[in-house]
Amino acid sequence: MTFYEVRAKSIINRVPSQSRMPFEWTVNPYRGCTHACVYCLAGDTAILTGDGRTKPLAQLKVGDLVYGTVRQGRFRRYTVTQVLDHWSTVKPAYRILLEDGTTLVASGDHQFLSDRGWKYVTGRMGGDGQRPYLTVANKLMGTGQFAAPVEESADYRHGYLRGMIRDDGRPGSSEAEAVQRTRRYLASFGEAAAEPLRIGWPAQASSDWRKGFLAGVFDAKGSHSGGILRIASTDPELIGRTGACLRQFGFDFAVEDRRQPNGLRCIRMVGGLPEKLRFFHTVDPAITRKRGIEGTAVKSGARLRVVSIEPLGVDLPLYDITTGTGDFIANGVISHNCFARNTHTYLDLDAGKDFDTRVIVKVNAGELLRRELAAPRWTGESIAMGTNVDCYQRAEGRYRLMREILAALRDFANPFSILTKGTLITRDLDLLRQAAEVTDVGIAMSIGFVDETLWRSVEPGTPSPRRRLDAVRQLTDAGFAVSVLMAPILPGLTDTDESIDATMRAIAESGAASATPLALHLRTGAREWYQSWLRREYPALVPSYEALYGERAYLGKAYQRELTARVQAAARRHGMRRSPANEARQVSPPRREPPAEQLTLL
Repeated sequence: MTFYEVRAKSIINRVPSQSRMPFEWTVNPYRGCTHACVYCLAGDTAILTGDGRTKPLAQLKVGDLVYGTVRQGRFRRYTVTQVLDHWSTVKPAYRILLEDGTTLVASGDHQFLSDRGWKYVTGRMGGDGQRPYLTVANKLMGTGQFAAPVEESADYRHGYLRGMIRDDGRPGSSEAEAVQRTRRYLASFGEAAAEPLRIGWPAQASSDWRKGFLAGVFDAKGSHSGGILRIASTDPELIGRTGACLRQFGFDFAVEDRRQPNGLRCIRMVGGLPEKLRFFHTVDPAITRKRGIEGTAVKSGARLRVVSIEPLGVDLPLYDITTGTGDFIANGVISHNCFARNTHTYLDLDAGKDFDTRVIVKVNAGELLRRELAAPRWTGESIAMGTNVDCYQRAEGRYRLMREILAALRDFANPFSILTKGTLITRDLDLLRQAAEVTDVGIAMSIGFVDETLWRSVEPGTPSPRRRLDAVRQLTDAGFAVSVLMAPILPGLTDTDESIDATMRAIAESGAASATPLALHLRTGAREWYQSWLRREYPALVPSYEALYGERAYLGKAYQRELTARVQAAARRHGMRRSPANEARQVSPPRREPPAEQLTLL
């Protein structure tokens, strides 16, 4: 871990009016978090890499090769460039929706190349904030959204071998990447798979089989030069089956008869660069050389008109890179290096830092809070803590900023609430008791489930659920009515009756005053990261998540109502009752009521 100690300029922050949060003011002594929860991260934006494939932005490293653009004469052309730097920062996030369905999540300071030049996501027509910015009249430049990466299933491998291996049992290409993939796939099936008859045409080819076949036949008989992608063969059956597979995925092509004695025919892809990239990403041929697009002119044929730009109402960790060309291809559009390292003055830093490995520490948080609480303009409204990043994460053990913050809130009798997964809160019981004597104090602990194995996988940087339950007991014994947020409840993993019952029993035994269930929601910027974890750890659940969420961030209301009912039934079974004696210790209700079923944990 790396900690960056800064002197902040302000500490009490107003929550944006469009936010879904049920409070208006917050204090965050830290930026960045060591909990590393898989549903709290961004960085899923697909970047076009130098080998013609894609990789999530968060996974890029310094030295990686990606595609950028350079201007040559009248045209801007694609070229391979190197990643010179990589970092993340936390900023208010915006969602940009394009005509072809592409969704981009970026800060307001990010720039995209439009048909009218570089434009920021947000800006003003005049005044201090004047700068060119995107509107729904703009069209972005690029290739259009990328196809989802290929999964190397057994069907895909079998299809690849059928497309690659000739009738005599030899690979159809001598290039190393194709030969190595062929050998690897053969080894996965055993030597018998090398017999041509064992790699025949299936009666009903699956989608994965067709993808593999197209990759194999392109590696064996395809070419990509002069901007034209072709697959050539003298075997009419092969040409016919190749065309059938291309039509299955909606590719347009022409068949050219070369009128040669050997009957050579060519399939030529049409649709320009967007379709060629869609082909490469859909089927994933092995030979990198054939996937290159360097020197291709940037055109605006893709359906990249801006449909909408909307604030998400939350701060998100947003990753960025610096490249040799000053730009890169993100989700199929040309993206500028948006955060120069010398412009992060809002953090008193010259750079944003990786969210879950580098933490910004506002070392003057306590003194700054006292100054702002004493200001005539401050009216003593309730302050929420732990709603953006956890104020009791591990860094607090070293910096002890919360003790100064709690002392200031106590001295000014300012109401506050704390949401945490950190057991370090028990260290400050003395200050919490003192504050509760003069103002309203609300305490909530986040405990979504009690399964220790799942906890180690999903929330590796947090205290264990049992330790958090022990903290609830200590806080309850000290006189606080502690709320527990059963969050997030993970569909297919912790939403079973058994899991809910075990979790609720443990919460009731801890003495908690109430428990509120919150099902997992998958915002853009977290969806792909969580799904990547799900595919790796629980691949069988992927189809059910697709059915439950579709393109939505939230589960349907029927699911949420049913989940709430089952949690409430479990609470009754285990005798959970709110203690009237402790009602006075609850934080006063916020002025702004939260929308139903929309509370968000960050």
